[in-house]
Amino acid sequence: MQTEAEAQLRRLLDIMEALRDPQTGCPWDQAQDFASIAPYTIEEAYEVADAILAKDFAALPDELGDLLLQVVYHARMAEEEGRFAFADVARAISDKMVRRHPHVFGEEAAREAGMHMLAWEEQKRAERAARAETGTLAGIPAALPALTRALKLTARAGRVGFDWPDAPAVLEKLAEEVAELRAELPEADPARLADEMGDVLFVVANLARKLNLDPESCLRQANAKFSRRFGEIETALATQGRTPSEASLEEMEALWMEAKQRERARS
Repeated sequence: MQTEAEAQLRRLLDIMEALRDPQTGCPWDQAQDFASIAPYTIEEAYEVADAILAKDFAALPDELGDLLLQVVYHARMAEEEGRFAFADVARAISDKMVRRHPHVFGEEAAREAGMHMLAWEEQKRAERAARAETGTLAGIPAALPALTRALKLTARAGRVGFDWPDAPAVLEKLAEEVAELRAELPEADPARLADEMGDVLFVVANLARKLNLDPESCLRQANAKFSRRFGEIETALATQGRTPSEASLEEMEALWMEAKQRERARS
C-alpha cells in the first residue's frame, strides 16, 4: 500500500514531467537547463538554512519542498537526456548511506563503539578512489562558499597531521596575518591587499574550526545582528523625521549602543 509520502513524491515527479512536456508544458520550465537551474538550487539551500537559523519551523516544510523541487528538476532534465532518473538519485544516496554505516547495517562486529567515524572516513576515501580522485583534498567542491571550503580543506589536511595544535596557536597566526595586512595598507596595492585579506579570512575559518564552530553560521548570525541593530537605528531616526544619511556618525553610534544594550537586557 502506497504511503502518503510516496504518493506526494509521485505527485511532484508527475508535476515536473508535465511542466517540462515539450508540447503542453510551461515555456519557462521547458527553457531551463542544468546551468540555469543551479543558482536556484544553491539559493533554496540557503533559504532552508535561514529558516533553521530563525527556528521558523512553520516555514521549514515549504523551504525543504523548494529544495526537493530542485532535486526533482535536475533529475527530470537528466532523464530527458537519457543520463539518469530520480530513482537513480535516490538509489545512489541510499546505497551510500548503507555503505558508510556498517555499524548500523553491517555485521555485528562493525557495530562496536567508535567504529562509525572510522568506517565513514574509510568509505569516503574508497568512494573518492573509485572516482579517480587522488590527494588528501580531492572531492571538496570548488563551488562551496569560501569560508565553508576553507573549513573543509583545513579539516581534511588536519586528518593527516597538517594542522595547528589548538585555538591559541591559530590566534597567534591570525595576529601575524593581520600584521601583514596592515603592512600592505600604505602601498594599497589591490592584488596584494586581496592576497593578505584572503589569508586573514582563511585563518579565521581555521579558528572557527578549532572552536568547533561553523564560520558560515557565525557570519550569518553576525549579519542578522547587524541588520537588526541597524534597523533599530533607522526606526529611532524615523521617529525624529530623519534618515541615517541625515544623522552624524556619533548619533548613529549612540543609537547602536542603545540597541546593543536592549538586546543584552532581553537575553
